[in-house]
Amino acid sequence: MNYKNDDGMKHTHLFVSIIIAFTSCNKTTFQSEELPKKPNIVLIFTDDLGYNDIEPYGAPRIKTPNLNQMASEGIKFTNFYAQPLCGPSRAALLTGSYPIRIGEPQNKKNFHTQLHPKEITIAEVLKPQGYTSACIGKWHAGEGPGQMPLEQGFDKFYGTPKYNGHTKLINSSKYRCTLLSNTDTVMKINTVEEMGLLTGLYTQEATSFIKKNKDKPFFLYLAHNMPHVPLGASKKFRGKSEDGFYGDVIEELDWSVGEVLKTLKKEGIEENTLVIFTSDNGPWIEDIIGDHGGSAYPLRGNKTQTWEGGVRVPCIMQWKGKLHEGTTNTELLTTLDFFPTFSKLTQSSFPEALTIDGIDISKVILEEEKSERQYFYYYAYTHLHAIRDKEWKLILPRPAKPKFMKWAKRKIDAVHEIKLFNLLIDKEEKNNVANQYPEKVKELLAAMEDARIELGDQDRIGKGARFFDEAPKTERLKEYKKFMGEENNL
Repeated sequence: MNYKNDDGMKHTHLFVSIIIAFTSCNKTTFQSEELPKKPNIVLIFTDDLGYNDIEPYGAPRIKTPNLNQMASEGIKFTNFYAQPLCGPSRAALLTGSYPIRIGEPQNKKNFHTQLHPKEITIAEVLKPQGYTSACIGKWHAGEGPGQMPLEQGFDKFYGTPKYNGHTKLINSSKYRCTLLSNTDTVMKINTVEEMGLLTGLYTQEATSFIKKNKDKPFFLYLAHNMPHVPLGASKKFRGKSEDGFYGDVIEELDWSVGEVLKTLKKEGIEENTLVIFTSDNGPWIEDIIGDHGGSAYPLRGNKTQTWEGGVRVPCIMQWKGKLHEGTTNTELLTTLDFFPTFSKLTQSSFPEALTIDGIDISKVILEEEKSERQYFYYYAYTHLHAIRDKEWKLILPRPAKPKFMKWAKRKIDAVHEIKLFNLLIDKEEKNNVANQYPEKVKELLAAMEDARIELGDQDRIGKGARFFDEAPKTERLKEYKKFMGEENNL
């Protein structure tokens, strides 16, 4: 664990608990290696973008020429995973840890993960190596003391602390969205027109940040609010897409990507900059928001769900002169892997006592090696739903709509029996072959039990879960039960 002393710095606690080691929940440390030059990193993180929402992944009516170019000059990943919901996904990305492991204030476990001030973020890992970091866009990882970007290692923040509006207000003119510059309020966003300014404003701030910091290493975390509802697009893009308003929003995001790439090239730093484009989860539930939602086709399910459509997301990486251009990578990778990979690429390090769940994938992207990840665990809030390895996905029985999903209008499918899918030939999750492969079922069930012991589940606290406060650990279990409710029983 970690503590923060009086000077505000985060350090490793002198006492280190015994860490249970298993393949996916591993302790990862790095030795510095000489690299020619510290690379810049630009991570573009969209909100609720579906697997089928951009042209490189098959979008039929949305035009994304800049992402097409990025894919043709870089790598497109087809087995890349995030978490099923906004807050947990951002916390996982920033810390390299499954949300159920992450420490939160008062030892609770919020539905949208709130980073404890003593959690260590990517920005804090890079800072000792001289990196300047900016968070531009949606934060949504906690707003309390010590939780905002400037207190979590970032040198600049320009964006919204929370998500943009509330679902019940989609047809209203009141969106309750506040845009901040560091700690100062820039504007209160209350209309669709004002919401449509965000992508352009973020792009302007991002390109300005690149120009200002081109002579020193930087990390730009560009976390767009779009295409999370309520949607917004500027006048220049409204009414232009063949796919309606949603398509307008995506095409403006594509423009934003183009502006970032153009700036890197103009400033002469594209060959020293890794650019990543991805999403925090799958597309929003369409029967709540009508045609304002995206598509995960051909994947099953969507945001909040642990079917593939809720967690498998687009991911494209470009690094001119470093990556093999125009390739498609099928390795099992996740947003958890950014934390250790960025650490490796920048010659940074983090405390040896810090247990994370990400793995270093630098050789996967640079040398086309195989991923060392053996398993990915599908958590919905604190409920362990499923597990996959490179080929197979095992799903456990679960209720149709647990208490923490009571707001969703769509009936979420119940799972009444153990299901096993071969994702290499059945990514649509249609053909249950559990009875045909009992040994594989047994293997994956054993791996899930390892995850329960280390990370936890709906009815237990994992041995590797982080706690920083004096409040009893049972506070976290109370939160589990509060959200799961009696509907947890099938």
